[in-house]
Amino acid sequence: MKSIFPTGSVGLVQAQSHTFEQALVLASGRVLERYELVYETYGTLNADGSNAVLICHALSGHHHAAGKHSEDDSRPGWWDHYIGPGKAINTDEFFVLSINNLGGCHGSTGPTSINPKSQRPWGSDFPTLRVRDWVETQKRLADLLGINKWAAVVGGSLGGMQAMRWALEYPRRVGHCVAIASAMKLTAQNIAFNQTARQAIMADPQFLSGYYLEQNKVPSSGLAVARMIGHITYLSDDGMGEKFGRELRSGSFEQGIDEPLEFEIESYLRHQSESFSHSFDANTYILMTRALDYFDLAREYNNDAVAAFNRAHCQFLVISFTTDWRFSPARSQEIVRALLHAKKPVTYAEIDSAFGHDAFLIPNERYNRVFSAYMKNVASEINSEGPGLKNDHVVGDEI
Repeated sequence: MKSIFPTGSVGLVQAQSHTFEQALVLASGRVLERYELVYETYGTLNADGSNAVLICHALSGHHHAAGKHSEDDSRPGWWDHYIGPGKAINTDEFFVLSINNLGGCHGSTGPTSINPKSQRPWGSDFPTLRVRDWVETQKRLADLLGINKWAAVVGGSLGGMQAMRWALEYPRRVGHCVAIASAMKLTAQNIAFNQTARQAIMADPQFLSGYYLEQNKVPSSGLAVARMIGHITYLSDDGMGEKFGRELRSGSFEQGIDEPLEFEIESYLRHQSESFSHSFDANTYILMTRALDYFDLAREYNNDAVAAFNRAHCQFLVISFTTDWRFSPARSQEIVRALLHAKKPVTYAEIDSAFGHDAFLIPNERYNRVFSAYMKNVASEINSEGPGLKNDHVVGDEI
């Protein structure tokens, strides 16, 4: 019988969950007495647990990174292009773990969960989170699964920040750090975009100071606008021009015809934002964007990125995209320069793409070639127990 899944798919997958009873002291000082993490795994963990790869998701991501939950699913996981048999993150070689971060809205404990003290949804009372809190929860799940050291910790955007934080917090537990379209901290412009999105949510009359679920309300209009703001910044001018131009979805510019006009880009943004507002939680969006804003890899190292990376013991792959103006190549080059000054092995590639920040999610021949080659080296290192990459290796524009 012919498989309903294309070659390279991990096929049908099922989410798993674990409830942690051990109290978690957060970076904010607040304590979660218990919490649940939802996750998916792909591939098989080898006998010594050395082939495990952690996937860290970005702002609106979740645990479902590859495969499908049912044969009727219209879309696979969010990184299905790059996870599966024979793909860049080859599940014939690696055991892959993808977690819905604490504070998420896809099963892990977060603002939509019930606060055990009030017996009502946490809402805006859910504690503020930092990237290091996610790393700590990921570490606890790794312990549970018998993973003492990651072959690689991989992430794009906010996920790349988590991967770098792993390299500093638990340097002996990371073999390779892959940071894609990421940065050591947000620019002021990025923080401004996030604050504008949060204000759109909080200005929605249905937001109700974050306690909307208690009253069976959803600030869908505000969340839709926030998503529009974010989505625009994730795309590039050239990419939008190529895909939509000034084409009309409805209406006409003919004289004498007075009817509402809608451009294709308007229709696209409306559809995307409406879909998002029904699948994502507003408080989670606020929480995640604040975690982005607060992240600063070198803050506790006297703002010295070289001193920060001196803690790392792993090898690094850093990838950027030419039209990504939200996390521009300059931000990735800052990472690479700091790593080189810290004398850490680093491979860097700047990929030509018209798709802006979203490029790390989209098929691209050179991106796939670079990513796959690097991960093949990681797999060979596991199989041979050899030293792997020894030399600094910079690919792409000179930095």
